[in-house]
Amino acid sequence: MIADDHPLMRSGIAAVLSSNPRFAVVAEAEDGDTAVEQYQRWRPDVTLMDLQMPGLNGIEATSAIRRIDPEARIIILTTYGGDVQVARGLKAGATGYVLKNLARTALSDYIVSVHAGRRLLPPPVAASLANSFQLDALSKREIEVLRLVGEGNSNQRVADQLGLSEDTIKAHMKAILQKLDARDRTHAVTIAVRRGYWEN
Repeated sequence: MIADDHPLMRSGIAAVLSSNPRFAVVAEAEDGDTAVEQYQRWRPDVTLMDLQMPGLNGIEATSAIRRIDPEARIIILTTYGGDVQVARGLKAGATGYVLKNLARTALSDYIVSVHAGRRLLPPPVAASLANSFQLDALSKREIEVLRLVGEGNSNQRVADQLGLSEDTIKAHMKAILQKLDARDRTHAVTIAVRRGYWEN
């Protein structure tokens, strides 16, 4: 099954897979809710799941499918390799994580491997995930502060919005810069977006 909110992406992947006699695309879904419904109906051997979809996102849909079938084999298929998103996908029960720019032969090989019961992370994604374990994760409050800073707010304005003191916001920013090994506020926001703390 292919779950992706872009019809062109779904049809392109389906065309690639249909050209291989080992594969049959039994279902497609344009959003997470439909992916869960289609999974229940068809019970595909392997599901390719986009991360960013309307309704349930790919991580939520993966989690819902794994509650239905703990043995479900789901490959997260995305353009984004941020370590936070990878960790969330794996925690939700994804068996593999594949970047959409992967060559068609590699995609076929990954599907065969996941079907055989192996977990898969492409080397760049695995390296990103490994690096994140060496770094301290941002707390929910730090993410909230950094997101507001990323929207162009001053420390005082962030403090006002969160009902905190400006000194508290400065302390959060100092911790954020240290945890992300960032040079400045802008660099911290860039790193956080790249790592998948939120979508820009």
